[in-house]
Amino acid sequence: MNALRKWLFSGLLVIVPLAITIWVLDWIVGTLDQTLLILPAAWHPDRLLGLHIPGFGVLLTLLILLVVGAVTSNFVGKQLVRWGDAVLGRIPVVRSIYTSVKQVSDTLFSESGNAFRTAVLVQWPREGVWTVGFVTGSPGGDVATYLRDDFLSVYVPTTPNPTGGYFVMLRRSDCIELDMHVDAALKYIVSMGVVVPVGPSQPK
Repeated sequence: MNALRKWLFSGLLVIVPLAITIWVLDWIVGTLDQTLLILPAAWHPDRLLGLHIPGFGVLLTLLILLVVGAVTSNFVGKQLVRWGDAVLGRIPVVRSIYTSVKQVSDTLFSESGNAFRTAVLVQWPREGVWTVGFVTGSPGGDVATYLRDDFLSVYVPTTPNPTGGYFVMLRRSDCIELDMHVDAALKYIVSMGVVVPVGPSQPK
């Protein structure tokens, strides 16, 4: 029985990560394949080739991103983006949604931004209990007028799903900056501490 139990858990350790990885990739490919709907029906690969080959939507999405990025990188493209932002900013309902999403995306994907560039060790949810968080910036606006000390904006993710979490403002002195890459910190959180990260200065 001990041998059977050992074989069972060994099989799970191999099959479960592989199955979840295949499921996630299938979901991503299936979702991106929906971008093919923007093409005329006569141009669909299914009709041209006579069979469905998953993955064409991924290539189309990458092509669209590259084209849009190339167009908006020059002066004319940047001006068109500003005009588009101005138009969307005048539509009552769209304005609040688009502006909020754009501010977050600009912060996360900007090359000069500091969001999610630093992993820190903080005491959360109470003193004496430690967890890993990510610095997203510094408090601003009216909030900064009430925080007299040097504070940091920190996102504390939940585990094993880091897309949910808490936004807190902590004193810089209460945050311990970790010598750890953000992707390693995310693996540490998602694995619930099972996958111990190796710091840049530590041997692998």
